[in-house]
Amino acid sequence: MTITNTFRSSVGKKFIMAVSGFVLLLFVVGHLAGNLQIFLGPEAINRYGHFLQTNPELIWPARVVLLVLVGLHIWAAATLSRENKAARPIGYAQLKPVGSSLASRTMLMSGLIILVFVVYHLLHFTVQTQAINGTGQNFQGFIDDEKRHDIFRMMVVGFTNVWVSGFYILGMALLCLHLSHGASSMFQSIGWKDRVYGPVLDKIARILALAIFLGYVSIPVAILLGYGREHLK
Repeated sequence: MTITNTFRSSVGKKFIMAVSGFVLLLFVVGHLAGNLQIFLGPEAINRYGHFLQTNPELIWPARVVLLVLVGLHIWAAATLSRENKAARPIGYAQLKPVGSSLASRTMLMSGLIILVFVVYHLLHFTVQTQAINGTGQNFQGFIDDEKRHDIFRMMVVGFTNVWVSGFYILGMALLCLHLSHGASSMFQSIGWKDRVYGPVLDKIARILALAIFLGYVSIPVAILLGYGREHLK
């Protein structure tokens, strides 16, 4: 299959969705591993953040690749959705979602909401826009004793706002709902699913999505319950 045919055919678009989704899934897992270092204390998470911030030759190419993959993923999803509607211009008289899950029926909508959440998350903790952090504090001014950006303090302060934490938890719930079906569809697109392995791969996808959800939400929940508050004194 040529590159042109890949972008034109439905099979090719599904393949693009699968590959881009797989790489984005790896990023989500890697990002979680980095964020969970907050439970190792200020030194660990601040050292990790300092490494990323002082190596632009690593972080910027990764950001560009991720941006391209997100764009391809959204384009493929929107194009396939439009083609499916065009192939069935007259809707069903009565919706009967037999055999489909909530995740599969809401993939496009959850994906759009996730995009909004990601933009907010980047403005909140990466760009560190004071106007939207919900605390009124300047995160860019948080510096630790080693003259590094105090990411530990930033995360603790950021998640002490219950509305910010609530939106974060909602965003993670939608992301993992999206992943639970997306990972399963990925296996289908690359030809790994059959009658024998299909149910097993579907279960693995659901377990992986749940584990990612629990990992991410453990941070705001722990902070709301008091974790890290002593570092603010």
